[in-house]
Amino acid sequence: MDFDRVIERRGTGSTKWERYPADVLPLWVADMDFASPPAVTEALRACAEHAVYGYARVPESLVEAIRSHLLDSHGWPIEPEWLVFLPGAVAGLNLACRAAGEPGDAVMVITPIYPPFRTAPGFQHRRMITVPSGLVDGRWQLPLEAMEAAVTADTRVLLFCHPHNPLGRVWSATEIAAVVEFCCRHDLVLCSDEIHCDLILDALRHVPAATVSEAGAARTITIMSPSKTFNIPGLQFAFAVVPDPELRRRYRHAGDGFMESDYPGWFAIAGAEAAYRGGAGWHAELLDYLRGNRDLLERFVAENWPRVRTTHVEATYLAWLDVRDIGLSDPAQACLDAKVALSDGADFGTPGFLRVNFGCPRSTLTEALGRLRDVLR
Repeated sequence: MDFDRVIERRGTGSTKWERYPADVLPLWVADMDFASPPAVTEALRACAEHAVYGYARVPESLVEAIRSHLLDSHGWPIEPEWLVFLPGAVAGLNLACRAAGEPGDAVMVITPIYPPFRTAPGFQHRRMITVPSGLVDGRWQLPLEAMEAAVTADTRVLLFCHPHNPLGRVWSATEIAAVVEFCCRHDLVLCSDEIHCDLILDALRHVPAATVSEAGAARTITIMSPSKTFNIPGLQFAFAVVPDPELRRRYRHAGDGFMESDYPGWFAIAGAEAAYRGGAGWHAELLDYLRGNRDLLERFVAENWPRVRTTHVEATYLAWLDVRDIGLSDPAQACLDAKVALSDGADFGTPGFLRVNFGCPRSTLTEALGRLRDVLR
């Protein structure tokens, strides 16, 4: 694959490229600028050529593709009935809030965090408890002691991001076990967003939270999707793995009346199955390319921005920059004035930070860093 190829996305209705003026390089929202795997393109082309675009049911072949992927990639054997299909991870987070407890109950989130984690509790008439992550020796840590101090008798759900967006951490088996034990002890539903689990850049292993223990699996909703890994977020396809029958029933029921969760569109079905069955070679090349971009970015920060702090990105294609020491009242706007769009840390619950999407051709990343050289010095 030629990941260096620049593909013109303006004029396609792209959220990423058309939110800002044409002279702005967008390194904000988490979709990549690479062509998706050829297997996906071929599958979608076959759907288009069929020319009848009716309602679709999830075929057994897709279920088996998902099961094979989870077993082969993460050592996780799942049963077909555990799957709940979703239009996206954000819907899955909101359903988790609705599926546990009652309006007015609390939902815990760990900040900084992908913005829909922070909006889902309020949308579902729940109270949000935020617990900030800790930075120890240049590496982000789970705030387990602070979580213990913050949990309340009416807390019902922990919304958890694993691997973490925007921190880029791959939580270890020990850390995941501690989170599961915390949820078991406080009788919380653990909603674990694991959509970045196939984007691990270092020699680390993803441990699905539901595999830690039987007790943990019985209270865990795991959200996954091929969307980030294979760059197909526009197909609107995700799924939840919910082993416990009663929790799964409540989770499905939470979408009654507004979400037909069992019937993703035909193109979504075809694209997802093609990605899982035919995208392995593309995926391996992607990870190599992303490692190169990450290393370029981290080296550039170290060499050019002495007052900007960043931490090593273990997973995802997203870097998290601490720019609080450079004295900008609005860092995101200062970058935008330099014709580069980054994500504002305030949206993640942490003002003074910026998120950089380096899932783009290296020439684009290099140009963007050049534009920002003096802004963040």
